[in-house]
Amino acid sequence: MSLPKPTHMRRRFLLALPLLALAACGFDPVYGPGGAGTALQNRVLVDVPEDRFGYFLVREVESRLGRAATPRWGLALTTTTTEDGLAIDSEGNTRRYNLLGTTSYALRDLDSGQIVTSGKVESFTGYSATGTTVATRAAELDAQERLMVILADLVVSRLYAADLPQ
Repeated sequence: MSLPKPTHMRRRFLLALPLLALAACGFDPVYGPGGAGTALQNRVLVDVPEDRFGYFLVREVESRLGRAATPRWGLALTTTTTEDGLAIDSEGNTRRYNLLGTTSYALRDLDSGQIVTSGKVESFTGYSATGTTVATRAAELDAQERLMVILADLVVSRLYAADLPQ
């Protein structure tokens, strides 16, 4: 016995059901009218980075928020990193490293100087030290950049979730 084929009306209803569920839960598109994305897009002036980690973090944040032509907000970022050895071979050489990063952020209104939202995000990434010195250094640099991408994503998502004044 086979199931009856759905009619066009029933098929449309089933396709629209997820959209109705999103509308019922209070979903607001980030880049929709009045969304947090439009309040921040091309309007955040990120403070000048002080080191290599800061440079990569600022680059990633600006790639998500855009560069501010007429800034309304200022964003201060402070990043700290630590490195832990994870895997040690029988000769006592560390073969895997864990790179931990923490970024504190503060979004301020440039007109009043008042901090609108602030917080801290943390993440980690790892790299292997099993190849040559050059391969290990390349893996370390790649892990540093990947960590800054992750931290930038976390900061930007927190900024989008913040209740910003209009």
